[in-house]
Parts: sequence; structure tokens; C-alpha cells
Amino acid sequence: MSRIRPEFQAQMRPDISAKLEQRLGRVHARQRLGIETEHERRVFGGGLNFFHIENWYSVHSIIRNSLKVTGLYWRGRKNAERIQIRHNRVERADIPAAFNGFTILHISDLHIDMNEGAMHRLIELLDRVTYDLCVLTGDYRGKTFGPFDAVLEGMAQLRPHIKGPVYGVLGNHDTICMVPELEEMGIRMLLNECEAIVRDDQRIYLAGIDDAHYYRVDNIEKAASMIPHGEFSILLSHTPEIYRQAAHAGFGLLLSGHTHGGQICLPGSIPLTLDSTLPRRLGSGAWKYHQMSGYTSVGAGSCVVAVRLNCPPEITLHHLQVSL
Repeated sequence: MSRIRPEFQAQMRPDISAKLEQRLGRVHARQRLGIETEHERRVFGGGLNFFHIENWYSVHSIIRNSLKVTGLYWRGRKNAERIQIRHNRVERADIPAAFNGFTILHISDLHIDMNEGAMHRLIELLDRVTYDLCVLTGDYRGKTFGPFDAVLEGMAQLRPHIKGPVYGVLGNHDTICMVPELEEMGIRMLLNECEAIVRDDQRIYLAGIDDAHYYRVDNIEKAASMIPHGEFSILLSHTPEIYRQAAHAGFGLLLSGHTHGGQICLPGSIPLTLDSTLPRRLGSGAWKYHQMSGYTSVGAGSCVVAVRLNCPPEITLHHLQVSL
């Protein structure tokens, strides 16, 4: 295993390391930390994509200045704060009757330390919506490395406004070191794990995998190992790029984010890039692959530059309905 870099070790306090080993086991914790240090700041290579613009920080100012020259920057900044509430009906015959009408709040790609105005808007919306449980599909941090105290502070301010049970997974911007404090806030992180959600003696299964896009530490087989055959199950993944594996593993619904829907799009919400290996039809909104339903959130926050053009940010309410 590679040695942990001094700058990474400085932010990884001994108490965090001990908590991670207790939570994940010594081998898993050390492997995950080792992978993070090897991938840190890498622009080329690694992950599902060869090129990682989110790690190329010198180009971020070029994008920002180019938008300012064209006059689009400030419009994009305002757009990034106009988070919308979207509704998605998931109609399936395998949903248990007790979960008919069950509603899941889906929040993705907060990048909580990048746009204070967007987070204020999010809190306003959270106080208006009604749901049964909330899922967070990763990317809490703006950068992909470095200190994360501001992220945890932002999450601590946001958490009281999220009602009921909260489950989350990590994204490619996130460090495993955030997990202990996120869980102390009452966010159950699913790291290649699964939990049963019970209602009136019936149950559905909620599984989550670790980041599959950049760190490639996902394990769908492990996450699905406790799900009985034929039971309705939901998989949380930061990236939807594992849609084939999820469908063939028998999941009924895949909830994800990562793409931002392109974030900066041409008129008609046509993305310039999705930073993924996905077919474009899976890049945002509801979709289906074989027998599995899917939804790719465009996210509540912004990445690289805190602007949005022709792609408004969102939170999503998924309404489960039993189809006859």
C-alpha cells in the first residue's frame, strides 16, 4: 500500500482513522484511504473516464472568465440558486402494497461549500415538502481533495431541515473521512451495504454503493447479498454509469446523480458534456433499462464553476405507486 501523503494525513485525525476502522474494518478502511491518496488530484487516468476536469483547477478560472466575457456568468450564477422541486412517479407491480404512495426525497450533488445562495434556497424548499425518507446520492464537497470542515459545517446546518430517516452514499468529490461525522448527524451512510425499510409488516430494501466513477470502490454484489430474491429493492449510486450491473443484479430502481445534467447546456437542455460514459438518454431525469427503473438527478449544487445555463438545479420527490 502506498504511504499516506503528509497533507492528507494532516486532515485525517487519529480519531477519524480509528472510527473508520471500527465502522468498516481495518482492511477496508486502509484500502479506501490508500486509494484516495493514490487518486488525489489526478487529472488524467483512473476512474471510468480518462479525463477529470473537476481536478484540473487551473482551467476552472478560464471557464469562469470566458463566461464573464460572454456576459453569461452572472445569469448562470442566479440560475444556480433557483433550485426546483421535481416529481417522479415510479409505477411498478413489484412494489409492496404497504408502500403505495411512499415518497422518497432525493438530493444529489450538493457541493455544499460552493454556493451559499443555493443552499439557502434549498433550506427554504426543504421546509415545504413532505416525504417518508430522504436519500443523498453523493458529492457533498466542492473540491476533490483538501480540507472538508466547511462541508461538514454546511451539512450540520442543513441536516435539521431534513425530516425523518436519511440515507446517503459517497461521490467522487467525497472523502471517506467525512463518514463518521455524517453518521453522527444522523445520516446513515451505505458503503456497499443494505438496509430493510419496514412498513406495516412489509418491506423494501435500500442499498448503496461506494463511489464507482472515480475511486471505483463499488461492490454491488456485497450490497445486494442480503436482499431476498424477488423483493423490491432500490440502489443508491452517485453515478448511474453502473446501470447495467444494477439491472442484472435485480434492482427495481436506481437513484443517482453525478452528471449535473450537463450543468452548462445549449437551449433545449442539450448538455455539452455529462462527464460520464452514459448514453445521453440516461443523463438526466427518469429512464428505464430492461426491467429496472432509473432516475438521474441533475443535482442541487454546481461543480467546477457555480453557474447553470439551460439546466436548473433540482431536488426530486419520487412517489412509489403499485401498478396493476
